[in-house]
Amino acid sequence: MTAPVLVFGWGNPSRGDDALGPLFVDAVEAMRLPGVECLTDFQLQVEHALDLRGRERVLFVDASADAAAPFTIERLEPARDASFSTHAVSPQAVLQVYFDLEAEPPPPCWLLAIRGDAWELGTPPSANARDNLQAAIEHVSGWLMGSGEGGSRPGAGRIAASDDRPAA
Repeated sequence: MTAPVLVFGWGNPSRGDDALGPLFVDAVEAMRLPGVECLTDFQLQVEHALDLRGRERVLFVDASADAAAPFTIERLEPARDASFSTHAVSPQAVLQVYFDLEAEPPPPCWLLAIRGDAWELGTPPSANARDNLQAAIEHVSGWLMGSGEGGSRPGAGRIAASDDRPAA
């Protein structure tokens, strides 16, 4: 049986702060939350659309040099972009592939972008990135356990001005 919640992190654990996605997934996996499945990879691929089957909600997690510290959360929608034919597939493209394959909308999905600053090969995550990671784990843990106001959006109750993205 497929777990209703999928947490999917990607990044290269050997490239400093790029490890934030997999480290977030490791922390969630250690919580042993019922109904939550965790996956990691070095990068998103179109085949990951199949991992969305049977889910009620999905949290994609990645490191970001552009996100505001400590992290940002945004709702994702399917989008056809050129990334499906590259080595850097976007989460939106994965959702579009799901829509194209299944002929139905994907489950509700969000992107948790954790701020990182150092990407050097062979270095551990920076102290700032580790702090940002901890803040993201604390912020999203209630949503992962199915609690919190509304329960349908990570970080419900802390909504940004757009009313679509929880403020960090």
